[in-house]
Amino acid sequence: MHTRGAIIKEAPGTYEVVDLEVDDPRQGELQVQMVASGLCHSDDHIATGDIPVGVYPFAGGHEGAGIVTAVGPHTPGWKEGDHVVFSFLPSCGRCTWCSRGMQNLCDLGATLLVGSRWEDPEDFRLSYEGRPVGQMCGISTFCEVTTVAVDSAVKVPDDVPLDKACLIGCGVGTGWGSAVNSAEVRPGDVVVVMGIGGIGINAVQGAAHAGASMVIAVDPVELKRERSLEFGATHAVATMEEATELAHSVTNGQGADSAIVTVGVTTGEHLAQAMAAIRKAGTVVVTGLGNIAEIGAPISLADVTLFQKRIQGSLFGASNPKTDILKLLRLYGEGSLKLDELVTRTYKLDEVALGYEDMHAGRNLRGVIQY
Repeated sequence: MHTRGAIIKEAPGTYEVVDLEVDDPRQGELQVQMVASGLCHSDDHIATGDIPVGVYPFAGGHEGAGIVTAVGPHTPGWKEGDHVVFSFLPSCGRCTWCSRGMQNLCDLGATLLVGSRWEDPEDFRLSYEGRPVGQMCGISTFCEVTTVAVDSAVKVPDDVPLDKACLIGCGVGTGWGSAVNSAEVRPGDVVVVMGIGGIGINAVQGAAHAGASMVIAVDPVELKRERSLEFGATHAVATMEEATELAHSVTNGQGADSAIVTVGVTTGEHLAQAMAAIRKAGTVVVTGLGNIAEIGAPISLADVTLFQKRIQGSLFGASNPKTDILKLLRLYGEGSLKLDELVTRTYKLDEVALGYEDMHAGRNLRGVIQY
């Protein structure tokens, strides 16, 4: 069938909306009419070329929710009309990592940026002018209709507002989990969150929920500093120098228990600044992405060894998509998790490029495409 979607024809490039062909779902697949999609920075990394992909054109979007319109043959447990939130990380439930309760590291993730089906690098579900189109994380939520594997879909209650729930599939789960799971924030902790965008604002939420007594939000943009106070930050400053001094002032010079790096374009220098902010045996959580070809960070190995500091990577906040997406939705329903307040502005699909202009200008916590 025909659909419309935002694609990148080459990188560096900008998203443009074109007419696409989308295949019917096969076994183990769903066709979904999108309701909403978040404008995550990772899709901008695709446009800038910081994250190279397997094929161009490439259809963006990996944070979304919608309604099932068709179910592939021999695909039990699903029906037309089901409401789904996508996980940008598929989980098979069978590999070593899924069996260990680490669904975010599922082996299916190895081909996420190829743009094809997991099992066949030549098998695509979208096409443009007769050419195959890669799907971001196998889902491409910047399309009005998309065909996805059930590995990437989480069925949610029909009364959940999908225009807000879409954010849980990446930004909310990643930020929240970076604090709760990866930093292992405990009651009374001092936590620094570096970069208050769509991920960092949820790291602030997660740290506050976990009981941190001081949550220091760091961002050069005044709007983001102001908004962080609404999501649980106790202090908001413009620089890491200010944050480090503040953390030292309340810990007898020791430093923060953890620093969570959620900068939109993360560099080794950001990691070094975070390391300088934490105490002995503290933790730096690295969640943000930058140019994935860049190597190195200006940190002292002696600082790591002699002070027993820990550098912890965090993919989707070390969450298990099939359980944690539903858990976060319950917290939202109970009033313990803010979703509505995250959406700074909504856009039409044709305004996807404008949405990223606003993101770069620091005008949004999170922009959302509504279909």
